[in-house]
Order: sequence, then structure tokens, then C-alpha cells
Amino acid sequence: MEKNNILDAPFVKEMVEVTSNLYRLGWDERNGGNITYLLDEEEVANYLDINNVLRNISMDFDGTPLKGKYFIVTGSGKYFKNVVTDPAMNLGVIRVAADGQSVDLLWGYTDGGVPTSELPAHLMSHIARLEVDPENRVVMHCHASHLLAMTFSHELTSKAITRTLWEMCTECLVVFPEGVQVLPWLIPGSNEIGEATAAKMKESRLILWSYHGIYGAGKTMDETFGLIETAEKAAEIYTYVCAQGGIRQTISDENFKALAEQFGVKPNPEFF
Repeated sequence: MEKNNILDAPFVKEMVEVTSNLYRLGWDERNGGNITYLLDEEEVANYLDINNVLRNISMDFDGTPLKGKYFIVTGSGKYFKNVVTDPAMNLGVIRVAADGQSVDLLWGYTDGGVPTSELPAHLMSHIARLEVDPENRVVMHCHASHLLAMTFSHELTSKAITRTLWEMCTECLVVFPEGVQVLPWLIPGSNEIGEATAAKMKESRLILWSYHGIYGAGKTMDETFGLIETAEKAAEIYTYVCAQGGIRQTISDENFKALAEQFGVKPNPEFF
């Protein structure tokens, strides 16, 4: 049976759109940043012969809990600005192989490329998020400028960072009531940073990597992008506030509690 053109697949179009927006905003310079998007077998089978494995690519990670799962993934060393002009070279559709130690390439990476070097970190985060939210599908990493800057100038704890972001924009507590978890600097692409991120992903959908960038997770591309976008806007406001002489007044705990009640969310009690 003839398959539909994969370039018309909604999941490819979403990847093209979000990578373009991340580059446009300056959050994914050069090959900075990576995205993994969990797909249903049925949606992949509409566009690809799922029995036609182009290559098998090994990975230094046991992904057994995800074996048989499909993902569309940004490529290692690929520039987000180039995805729109050549999706097939810069993206790949993979399936975690039966051995759990490798992935089968079904489409993409036409120049012989491979998935992002942070694939293990992403898969670890998917495993962690799926344990707490079976509908989670997206893990997104970028170098959001103002959030990154805060890790150099702000008290570097999860509570302190979260409280400042909540206070900078009223909607923040509603959008990420669980707060932001902060990690110390760790080597990117290592299993160590993947394991640390995954552990925090059980507590929050936003993980701030000190001096590096942000990890976000969500059910859809829009939700995940919007999550990071909201936190980054709050960090930008914080930058303006500091330039204007610092915080003189802000939202009180009583205000936050009333806000949470109004919108039916439960803020992380550790951050009060």
C-alpha cells in the first residue's frame, strides 16, 4: 500500500515549526538544543513502512522500558535553522530496538547522521514523565537566554528560582505550579546529567541546567513550548526589574494561595 508523503505528516510539520521558532527566538543557536517527540505506531505507519529499517544505531543507555516506541528526534550536530529547508537531513524517525541498547532508523538523517547526543537524557526523561503522566509525549531542550542568565546571577536553588519566576508574572504559578527544579552544572550528553534530569522530571516539567539551558516536558509541542516560553518571559521580566533597581514589591503568599484556588492548581508546598 502506498504511503502518504511523510513531509505532510503533522508530527514532521510540528517539528519544523517549533525548531524554526526556537531558532528565531535565539534559544537554539547553531546546534544548541534538541527535541524528542513520542509518536503512536499508527500515525507513523500512515507515512512509513515500519518494517523497513534503514539503519540500526547503538546508544550508551538501556532503553528497554521504551522498546518498540517511536520518536521523531532532532539530529546530532544539526542546526535548527536548517530543519525548515531540509527536514529529512536534520530529523529522524526512530524506534527503540528490541535489545533496548539501540534504535532503528525508519526515516531521516539522510546524510548518515544520528540522533542528538542527548538522546539517552531525553529517553530517561520520557521514562520518568510517563510514570507520572501517561500522556506525556514531548521533551524539549533549549538555551532560553534569560533563564540561562539567571543561573549566573541568582541564588541557585529550586525554591529561590521558582519563587522569583512566580513573582515576575501572575500566570507563572498557574502554568507551572510544581515549580522549576535546578541542577548544578553537569557534563552535557552524559548519562549522569540524564539520570539527574530524569529524577527531577518526576517532580517537575521544567528542569534548569545551570550555565547551560532548560529542559521542558509536556503532552504536546504547543504545551511544552508554551511552558518554556512562560518561564523565559518571567526571567526576562526579572532582568528588567534588576536593571530598574531591584524588587520593591511583589505578589504575596496570600495572593498566590488565592490565585491557586481560583484556577484549581496545587502549588508545590516546598516553595512556600
